[in-house]
Amino acid sequence: MPTKRYRLNTAGARIITAFPRVKLGERIADVEKTLLESSDAFDTIDYLYIVDDADVLKGVISIKELHRVAKNATVEDVMKTKLIVAYPRTHQERIVYLALSSGLKAIPVIDRQRKLLGIVPYDTILRIFNQEVREDIFKFGGIFHRVGKEFTTIKSSARVMIKTRLPWLIIGVFGGIIAASIVTSFEYVLEVMLALAAFTPVLAYLSGAVGAQSQTLAVRSMALDPKLSIRSYFIREFVVSFSLASTCGLLLFILAMIGWQDSILGIILGLSVFLSIISAVLISTVFPFIFKRMNLDPAIASGPFATMIGDVATVTIYFTMASLLIAFFGIV
Repeated sequence: MPTKRYRLNTAGARIITAFPRVKLGERIADVEKTLLESSDAFDTIDYLYIVDDADVLKGVISIKELHRVAKNATVEDVMKTKLIVAYPRTHQERIVYLALSSGLKAIPVIDRQRKLLGIVPYDTILRIFNQEVREDIFKFGGIFHRVGKEFTTIKSSARVMIKTRLPWLIIGVFGGIIAASIVTSFEYVLEVMLALAAFTPVLAYLSGAVGAQSQTLAVRSMALDPKLSIRSYFIREFVVSFSLASTCGLLLFILAMIGWQDSILGIILGLSVFLSIISAVLISTVFPFIFKRMNLDPAIASGPFATMIGDVATVTIYFTMASLLIAFFGIV
């Protein structure tokens, strides 16, 4: 196991060191003999990793392919030099992505000098995959924190469950209080156009759903691509949000015109949905990057804050837009 300590969710914390590695120049016949004599000393034997005298990774050979080549050939004659590698601080979710997308049973981990530190074997990759899937499931259920032992059994104590869930509910309570105070300050708008109250849940749902999509995609993109271009990602998300907002706003305008025969109500709803969806996408996309820059796990921290701020923004946009348009059209 690695001697240097790395964060639990990184490749450096997941590597093993008992695996076949040989030097450049060794013959296939000698390698096969070594594998046969020392097989019990290895934790896994899926690939043969070739390094130079400085322990720099130069290539890899599948054990299955090893037996198909000439015995007098050297390892560099048959090794593959186009390597799929990870670094010690690579997020474990990317390890799973690299293994699945490349059809590999193990991922080598190297440092900045390309020295081979260890490998993440297939059984570890499967455990990581299972953990990441469970985390995603709990996030969809509104539990935004690391999945640990408290969720590996149904026998968890009530104290543990309260401790892990209550903080995020408290955040939601404060967000709800802020949203309620905003609605209260626009009571006169509801008195003039009572139908606006009926559409508040619709706007909250649309902005929340789009925001959740954006947040999930942002966190996943950062995990899969550590060198993700923030500028190009934001440009793409803005284009997407503009399209989604236009479609939903137009649809709600049409439905309001058909169901309520009120053009002003339709305009208020259409513009409010348009602006709230764009704001929800931007908020939910920005927060993961902010928390990552602060060295906080974006998957844990961004969910409750982005949801709270998105809800407050949606309510503010909705009733502000209603107030302005009611005054513009002279409705009393």
